[in-house]
Amino acid sequence: MTLHHMKLLILVFFFCACAQEAKKTSDKSAELNPPAQGFNQEESDEKAIKIADQIMEAMGGREQYDKTTHLSWNFFGSRKHWWNKSTGDIRIESQKDSFNLIMNIHSLEGQVYKDGEYLANPDSLSKYLQLGKEMWINDSYWLVMPFKLKDSGVTLKYFGDGSVDSIEYDVLSLEFENVGVTPDNKYHVQVDRESKLITSWSFFRDREDKAPNFTTPWANYREYNGILLSDDRGQYKLTEISTERFDDKLLREL
Repeated sequence: MTLHHMKLLILVFFFCACAQEAKKTSDKSAELNPPAQGFNQEESDEKAIKIADQIMEAMGGREQYDKTTHLSWNFFGSRKHWWNKSTGDIRIESQKDSFNLIMNIHSLEGQVYKDGEYLANPDSLSKYLQLGKEMWINDSYWLVMPFKLKDSGVTLKYFGDGSVDSIEYDVLSLEFENVGVTPDNKYHVQVDRESKLITSWSFFRDREDKAPNFTTPWANYREYNGILLSDDRGQYKLTEISTERFDDKLLREL
C-alpha cells in the first residue's frame, strides 16, 4: 500500500468517525427531547427537528424545563400570570380592569371575579373561564415558545437560511392542526446557528399568507433556575418573570 493510499484511508476513517459522532450527538439530543404526543413527526423535516432539539438543549434542556413547575410573569403590562405547570392551575389578574380568575386549564373549573363581583351564573362563568384559558394559551406562548417546537399538533419545517450583520441563521416554520385558539396561524422563527437560540419570530395569521402580520425580536435571554427565557419582543416587554416556587394558595383563592 502506498503512502498516498494510506492517507486516503486515514481521511475516510476520520470523516466516517466524525459522521458517526455527529449522528450519536443528534440521536442523544432527540432522545433527551422526545416529541409530544400528537407532534406531526411524519410530515416534519428531519433537519428542522434536529435544530429544534439543539434549541431545547441551548435553552437548558427538556429535563430542566420539566423540573420547572412554577412560572409567573407580566404580559406586556396587561395581565399577570401564575402557572403551576405540573397541575395546570393558573391565576390571571388583569392590570387594566377588574378581571381576575383562578382555574385549571384541563378541567376548565375555577372562579372569576369581574366588575366587583364573583360570577355565579353558570353560562357567564363558563364563558369567562374559556376566555381565561385563551389568554393563558396566548400569553404563555409568548414566553415559552422555544420549548414547544415539538408540541402536539405542530408540523415543523426547515424554511431556509440567511445572515444579518454577519450572524448566520436558520429559519424554521411552524404550522398547527387542531390545537390552540387559532390553528390556521403560522410562525417562522430565526435561529442563530452559533448560539442555537431563537433571535426573532414572524407571525402569519393564515398559513397561506406570503407576508407576516408582524415580526418581533426574541432577545435579552436570562437564566432562571437552569433554563433560559427571553423578555424582549421589541416594543413589547415581558416583565416580572420568575421560576421561583410561589404559594399555591394563590391558585386556590381569589
